[in-house]
Amino acid sequence: MNNFEFKNPTKIIFGKDTIEKLNTEIPEDAKVLMLYGGGSIKKNGIYEQVKKALSNLEVIEFGGIPANPEYSILMKALKIIKDENITYLLAVGGGSVIDGTKFLSAAALYNGDTPWDILSNKIRTEKGMPFGTVLTLPATGSEMNSGAVITREETKEKLAMGGPGLFPEFSILDPQVIASIPKRQLANGLTDAFTHVLEQYMTYPIGALLQDRFAESILQTLLEVAPKVLEDPTDYKATSNFMWSCTMALNGLIQKGVPTDWAVHAMGHELTALFGIDHARTLAVITPSHYKYNFEAKKEKLAQYAERVWNITEGNTDDKAYAAIEKTEAFFHQLGIQTKLSDYTKDYEGTAEEIAKRFTDRGWLGLGEHQSLTPDKVEKIVKMAY
Repeated sequence: MNNFEFKNPTKIIFGKDTIEKLNTEIPEDAKVLMLYGGGSIKKNGIYEQVKKALSNLEVIEFGGIPANPEYSILMKALKIIKDENITYLLAVGGGSVIDGTKFLSAAALYNGDTPWDILSNKIRTEKGMPFGTVLTLPATGSEMNSGAVITREETKEKLAMGGPGLFPEFSILDPQVIASIPKRQLANGLTDAFTHVLEQYMTYPIGALLQDRFAESILQTLLEVAPKVLEDPTDYKATSNFMWSCTMALNGLIQKGVPTDWAVHAMGHELTALFGIDHARTLAVITPSHYKYNFEAKKEKLAQYAERVWNITEGNTDDKAYAAIEKTEAFFHQLGIQTKLSDYTKDYEGTAEEIAKRFTDRGWLGLGEHQSLTPDKVEKIVKMAY
């Protein structure tokens, strides 16, 4: 096991009717900017619950943060933060709203002229404006980590940022909110969380027995509850396990002491930036091709995954490893998620070359757990996913 340090300061408030606890978590003298997405919270009752809980605080609202948090829109929110002397941020939404809020947390205290530099120059945020979250869509785990991904339509870029100053102070997780989420978004959330675990698990054995079993238990739980959540999103037992699995998939715990990959995300982000494809679906497009291309480097862990998660016991290491890839792709299909780029766009020709060029231009010359995935290899993986 590798050396590691672990600190996660986010307070989790989990369970039924917990939104009402908001008023005990935000300082009484705070001036709050409440951020949300396309307005679905006004249809499902969450908006009213939040506003009631915040009734004793001074609150300004900013809605319209899109599914891939867009830099130009966030800059409008940043102007409000500056003009209105906001002191506290509250994200009411899924990963995109929370990610956008993290960018604003960093940008609000950033001294430079161009906040995009935080992303393009990989500036770690040591201290941001304090913020909390009310999670409305389980998927990304952003409610309990310090990372974010922001899109810039102008340049067709999607870049990551983070730092210890970007942990939410608290996150409220009420599984009852899942009842109103469309099936497509539920499928995305299941795929996103499942792939998050794979990125931290599907590398090579390093003797981290507990981390492996943590990861495998999250995968097993997601597989068990996925059909129940999609069939009946009011099933509290299933949705509560789904929501907590999504949080545990990316709160830092399972990646400590182990090698991690994240090349699937790097490639997937480019597909979203270029074509606007849902983030989770880009992961499902890249994952099977990535594992097939890197089969020799990953087959020991793939075989372990086959045995422990999919109960595949027949055959040699290669047989089990390949079967695990097929099972994973079949699981995405069962969720209604297609796994080829051509399923999403007819304009896929040249995509692999474009992504390879972007990685070369950025100096991303060695991705993956071995840092050996060069841009020419990335090009081949993306072509395999056409």
